[in-house]
Amino acid sequence: MLRLYVMVRSIVLARLGAREQRGQATVEYVLIMLGAAAIALLVLAWATGTGKVSTLLNKIIDSISGQV
Repeated sequence: MLRLYVMVRSIVLARLGAREQRGQATVEYVLIMLGAAAIALLVLAWATGTGKVSTLLNKIIDSISGQV
């Protein structure tokens, strides 16, 4: 009887542990996505604040139109 109890308990704990790990993976994914979004916002704020991106795009367009 004790052996059956131990077997059932180990099965239940293994299934609960798998659920917890799936939840942990979801949390890790969300944290990575939030970090990536924060970095993207910082880059976007820098790019719009300095005007370097528009200068670079203007140079590229001028170079292409000069070759045509």
